[in-house]
Parts: sequence; C-alpha cells; structure tokens
Amino acid sequence: MSEKVFQMNRRTMLKAAGISLAVPWMESLMGTEIKSPPKRFCSIYFPYGVSLPKQDGEYGQWNWFPKGSGKNFTFNKSLEALEPFRDQVTVLGGLSHPKVRRIGGHDSGDTFLTGEELSLSATGLKNSISLDQFMARTHKLGKDTRFTSLVLSSDGGVGMPTRANTLSYSRTGQPIPSFNRPAIVFERLFGLNGGSIEVQRKGLTRTGSHLDLLLDEAKEMHRKLGKADQEKLDQYLTSVREIELDVERSAQWLNVPRPKVNAEGLSLEADSETPGKLIHTMLDLIALAFQTDSTRFVTYQLASMHGAISIANKFPKLLGFNKDAHGLAHGAGKGKGAENRGKWDRYQAECLAYLLKKLSKMEEGHGSVLDNTCVFYGSSNSKTHNNTNYPLILAGGKEMGYKHGKYQVFDKDVPLANLFVTMQKRMGLKADSFADSSGNLDSFLL
Repeated sequence: MSEKVFQMNRRTMLKAAGISLAVPWMESLMGTEIKSPPKRFCSIYFPYGVSLPKQDGEYGQWNWFPKGSGKNFTFNKSLEALEPFRDQVTVLGGLSHPKVRRIGGHDSGDTFLTGEELSLSATGLKNSISLDQFMARTHKLGKDTRFTSLVLSSDGGVGMPTRANTLSYSRTGQPIPSFNRPAIVFERLFGLNGGSIEVQRKGLTRTGSHLDLLLDEAKEMHRKLGKADQEKLDQYLTSVREIELDVERSAQWLNVPRPKVNAEGLSLEADSETPGKLIHTMLDLIALAFQTDSTRFVTYQLASMHGAISIANKFPKLLGFNKDAHGLAHGAGKGKGAENRGKWDRYQAECLAYLLKKLSKMEEGHGSVLDNTCVFYGSSNSKTHNNTNYPLILAGGKEMGYKHGKYQVFDKDVPLANLFVTMQKRMGLKADSFADSSGNLDSFLL
C-alpha cells in the first residue's frame, strides 16, 4: 500500500462501538512533511518560596535544595518525590531576575516569566510580555494548534495588579485571564457540551462585529485625547486586537472536530474546596491538551501571591497541613516551621512528579510527550519576600536536547532570562536575548 494512503489528519479518530478516542501523535500517520513530534512548553508556579533551613542543622533534611552539586547530589525530603525522574530533571540554584530584586516579595509573581521590574509609568503599571506568549504569539509557535496557549491557575481570572492570578502577559504587558475550573477547561478543549457549529459561528460573527464597532469608535476617541491617554488607549486597543485575532482563529477551527477523549477518572467537578482533586485534574488536563496537540504552551499558577485573598491560600489547611500557604511560608525559618513548610514543598513536588509521570507514559515519536516538552517549575521567592535564588526545576525535553540529572548552581549575577534564551532555542527559535539576558545557559543544559 502506498505511503499516501497512510497520511492522515492529526485529528484522526479511532471509532468503534460508539466510542471515539483521539489518536496520539504517530510518525506513520503524519506524512513526509512532518519529521518529528511538536515541541512544547509548560510553566508551573508556586508562591512564597520554600523551606531553607541550614543543611547541617536539625531540620536540614527539609531544605528544598539538594545536597551536593552537579551529578553528585542527593534530594532532600522536599524533592524526594522526583527521585524516579532524576535523569529527567535539573534543579537550578542561584538564578533570579535582577530587576525584580528591588520590588516587594509579594509583587514578584507577576514577573516570573517576564523579568520586568513592574515600575509605574504615565500609562500605569508597566510589565512586559511573558516568555510563553513571546514564543507562542510573537514568534507564532502556537499558530498550528486550536489554542495558541492555555492559561490556568487555582484562583482564576486576572486578580489584582502586582499580585495577579496569572503567569501570562500580552505583548503590552497586560495580564491574560486564567481558567481555574476543570469543567470549563475540559469543555474549552474538547467541547462535549457546546452548541452546534452554526450557533457557535453566529456567536463569533456577532462578537467580531462588536469588536469592529469598538475599534471604529476608539479611532475617533484617540484624536481627542492627550498623549498620555493616547498611550493608555493604544495599550488597550492592542489587547482588543489580540482578542479579535483569537475570534478569527476560533472561527477558522470550527470545522475541525475537537479531539474526543475519555473523561472517566477526571474530577471535573473539583473546586477550591477539594484542592487535591482540583490540582490533579488540572494536571490531567494539561497532559491531555499536549497529547491531543490542542496547544503547545501552558502556564499554571498553583496560587497567587495575594496572601489571604488568594482562593488557593487555604489549600494546605484543607489538605491536612497545619496552616494556610502564607502562614506556612512565614513560619518556615522558625524551627519546626521549616519542617511544616517543607512538607508542603514536598506535596507540591509530588504534584509535579504526578504530571511528569503522566507525560512520560504518553508514547510519542522515539520517546514520550515528556521528552518533547520543557517543564519549568518554581517560585519567584527563595524565602518569603526574598526575590533571589529562586527554587527552580527544569524537566523533560530529552528530544529537545536537554541534558538532565544534576543540581546546577549559578552565580547570583547570572540573570534568569539567560535560561529563557536557551528555552527559546530549544523550541526552535533563533534567539539571542529576552528581557535583561546577558547570554544563554546552553553549555550547562545542552
């Protein structure tokens, strides 16, 4: 049989006895023009830093960073869940965003993927584009999937300035709203309860018409404003135009069937009162989104930096830990508090290990989905309010060229953005800078 017969659309389904399942990426079905599986990026963030007691002290086993260095390291209790993935992870120490060292600790979450200082200007609070959006939108690496990116959090929406509920920022530095309900994320990805294609098309057409009217009115208003207000309006209109592009994109994908997946085992009803189910279901959805090639860029904020106002602040207490997340962080340097915080660090690492296991079990090309995905995990604090020496883990991406199995400590003068340059290159971009980068980390990670 000729090769042409086997060339099938990447949305290929297996259908039998009324059951439809999405076929994973398979080389023999992709045609000669596609040589390898897609490359992906996922960033997972947690707030308030980690437990960092003295390594040789009574509670040293709860220090988040490993003992030793290079390939001769030992995970402490906080990261012991990652031992099965030792050869697929690199623990990074010493890195931070230099500009962010000057701002408040609670404000640093907004800058995790941007590296911006969050200064006030005539047009308001200034941030810049996040790494995921820079790759997905500016460089158009997200153009071949139904969703350019998937933005998730435990809190949802945008939140408040400087303590937002999202890791993702547009080209003008505006926060991109996040989704925090599994049922909505599932519906968005797989559309089991959506209306007919014609109803959806009419809705998108109506939205497009409203945006056209808004843009026409804005042009008239622009001429009547002062310079500072014109800049504010321009920022707003840039965001509107991005929404317009997303609407057009959605219309183009209407005739492409969404992947069919088995929802059995997914706790789609999970919410902030069942945090264990909520986090694990969100991680399941990330894995499914990658496996079905619905998107290649995902950010997931486990909690915002907004203290008691954050919905996710109560998660540790609901899960049986003795304090909320903010309370655990503030007690981390006080004897038994280091152990209490360390146990929460361990729980979060177990969640990371859960995702890595899911991705590693999904076969793809010459390896797994994990082998074709860069997973970037960490916080923008070392300890609460301290914006240096971020606790960071880089995982996966074996087929993208990453070399793992070590604990790599960098000089404090090396900006975290250097890592972002290397990440871009591993995604296939000809990149030599991002934010305040001074080079790359290729020699340490590739």
